Amino acid sequence: MIANKISEPIYITRPLLPDLGVISNSLHEIWESKRVTNNGAKERLLEQELKDYLGVEHLSLFNNGTLALLLGFRALGLKGEVITTPFTFPATVQALDWNGLTPVFCDVEPETMTIDATKIERLITEKTSAILGVHVFGNPCNVNKIQEIADKYQLKVIYDGAHAFGMKLDDKPISDYGDMTMFSFHATKLFNTIEGGALIFKDHRVASKLAMLKNFGLDGPENVILSGLNAKMNEVQAAIGLEVLKLVKEERGKRHAIKESYEQYLASIAGIRILTSSEKDNSSYQYFVIEINEEKYGRSRDWLHDELNKNNIFARKYFYPLCSDFSWYKSLESVLPDNLTQANVAVKRTLALPYYGELGLDLVQMICEIIKKGYKKTKQTSDML
Repeated sequence: MIANKISEPIYITRPLLPDLGVISNSLHEIWESKRVTNNGAKERLLEQELKDYLGVEHLSLFNNGTLALLLGFRALGLKGEVITTPFTFPATVQALDWNGLTPVFCDVEPETMTIDATKIERLITEKTSAILGVHVFGNPCNVNKIQEIADKYQLKVIYDGAHAFGMKLDDKPISDYGDMTMFSFHATKLFNTIEGGALIFKDHRVASKLAMLKNFGLDGPENVILSGLNAKMNEVQAAIGLEVLKLVKEERGKRHAIKESYEQYLASIAGIRILTSSEKDNSSYQYFVIEINEEKYGRSRDWLHDELNKNNIFARKYFYPLCSDFSWYKSLESVLPDNLTQANVAVKRTLALPYYGELGLDLVQMICEIIKKGYKKTKQTSDML
């Protein structure tokens, strides 16, 4: 049995970690400097190296992506309502909650599962201040259509790019689109600082406001300008990030090979659609996600999820549940199922498979064999043959 071949648990991802000896040397430097936080040398260097790597002019580091997004909204002065997607990680909308902003949920595109730009305009009211898109599984939003709508109604555009680090679209960095993009550097991400995040923004005037917002609102040691938080990245996080960044190119290459292997083995299985199809510079190589069409595959996503678990393979129902299902949003009209038909399909069909550079191609084959073995021919698939 395949189950006997997989003795160690296989998780959805594994953190990309530098050599411990290299990190020890970096920690020694930090200890010698006697400066472990508050705009230290490692943080400043990482900020510059990320600007160079991502090809951006303005970047601000944070101790996590959620606080980056939360303070980004504050820096842009958002008010009232923000049109966004229900198909995202909770942090996206929780950052709205903490700013007193009301999410207005828009349905998603069935192909990319990003916010459906053709349905945004009808949701705009006099209270709308911004559009918040999410680049889902490395699939970019319809950025040109979104910008067209934003320009027409004078709205801000923010992107949650937690799944989009290093991506390009039309030969431009993905963060060139919109007013602001957030990247997460959580340990589950390809580039990580264990915990961390960054904001990329176009308006240079935002930089000084963000610097104060993430440092208690301080403008100098005795001058508090506004109400801020403590959201600074520390020197240990930055030191790890500097070393991880050196490994990203090789890791992307390994993940490309794994992606090709998955695609090869899954191609012949009815009802399995690969959602992460972008490659090379256009790909973040962050996750490998499939959609399971129960009518064609003969089994549900939940069945396959549980079957993989039984075989020591821990895939993830990503994203699940919909953010629009959170109890505190139940009074919003935009959460009604009729307004989110595609999102309610997507949340029942998507499954993120194990995906990281150290995942052997033999294990990829075993995972795909379990998926293929689970295929159950239905009348519909029989009619297609």
